[in-house]
Amino acid sequence: MKFVCGPAGFQVPAIDQAMPVVIYGQAEKGQVSVGGYTRHLLEKAHLDISPQAWDFLTIALSVVAADFTDLRAKSADGWTRTLELHVAVQDPVFWNSQSRALEAALGFLTTDVWTFVFHSGGYGPPAQLQALHPQEESVALLSGGMDSLIGAIDLVTEKVKPYAVSQIVRGDGQKQHDFAQSLGLSRIGLNHVAKSPGSQEPSQRARSIVFLAFGLAVATSLDRYHQGGRVPLYICENGFIAINPPLTVTRLGSLSTRTAHPEYLGRLQQIFDAASINVQIRNPYALATKGEMMVDCKNQDLLKQHAVMSTSCGRFQRFGYKHCGRCVPCQVRRASFIRWGELKDSTEYVYDDLSINSPKYGRFEDVRSVGMAVESVAQDGFDQWLGHSLFSSFITDRPGYQRMLAQGLDELATLHASYGLGSR
Repeated sequence: MKFVCGPAGFQVPAIDQAMPVVIYGQAEKGQVSVGGYTRHLLEKAHLDISPQAWDFLTIALSVVAADFTDLRAKSADGWTRTLELHVAVQDPVFWNSQSRALEAALGFLTTDVWTFVFHSGGYGPPAQLQALHPQEESVALLSGGMDSLIGAIDLVTEKVKPYAVSQIVRGDGQKQHDFAQSLGLSRIGLNHVAKSPGSQEPSQRARSIVFLAFGLAVATSLDRYHQGGRVPLYICENGFIAINPPLTVTRLGSLSTRTAHPEYLGRLQQIFDAASINVQIRNPYALATKGEMMVDCKNQDLLKQHAVMSTSCGRFQRFGYKHCGRCVPCQVRRASFIRWGELKDSTEYVYDDLSINSPKYGRFEDVRSVGMAVESVAQDGFDQWLGHSLFSSFITDRPGYQRMLAQGLDELATLHASYGLGSR
């Protein structure tokens, strides 16, 4: 599917049958719109954002709009899409030099085939008569999830007070606010607000790129950045979910997200460096499980106060803003509470007892997949199960990742054993 993305009225000659995507504006009937609310909020915040970071935000919004609009069910194999994006930016010469790098990063993230062509005519960052340069020296993505909560707690405890950036998600906005307020953090909440005339693609594998783009934009507004300093951009995610190794041979691509995978983040970092955007992506927990993050959290009292309120579920909105209890992120969360042992997990799970022999409980696909992975390691060994999951040039400490993944699977095995599942 082809998309032409730019300000209202932007066109590319000789591009036929393309879906118009209005960026930072209001779409007409039959068009897609994205980013208008984002621009309004950033302008209102008086943040002085670098032009290259703004171009990346424009690209990320275009990606989210395309991902949102092109239905996987209509593709030849029911999953892999071919997406061609023509995007209006301020610096098309530079971004065309990075098109292959962007295509590779997005291809790894979503398992689709992406093509980017950049054109002149894109919006720049909002002009600020009273530009603000916040004094924080780093930015942290604060999602409302437990990992980003622990990351923020640890940074504050270490006397590093980041500027918190949230992607506003229905059901999480209040807890994002509460977490930031409890930690004394300045925070901005942003949302891409993509609107499409047709049905929406539910998988939305590319949505994480806009969260990083929000963080990047804010990072370039900091005083430290404007003084020539390198700004850390923290994306805090436990290593097991970041790598997300396929639990079984059937869980490839479609069921294994790669939002914080070191290869995806590494490819984006190379693009930022090429753009001379002096921001460094950091995940301090790449070699830690979620359980280890909880055990090692530097302020246990704050963690006890907020842990249960955090969100982990991959189907949170679908289940009425409750944790389903059975998806892989929910199982990892439940296993981490057991590993932590400091507080009873009082989270309200829709499917609480995993031992019930029903397709909704212990025979649900994600529960069976975890059980099969545990059994596979017991029978064939960890290396056989791990397969090619760590074959990436961006993964340099393979022994460290192997240890972490083995520990993460062991935490899941303990969860299953607590319900009488598996051989343990």
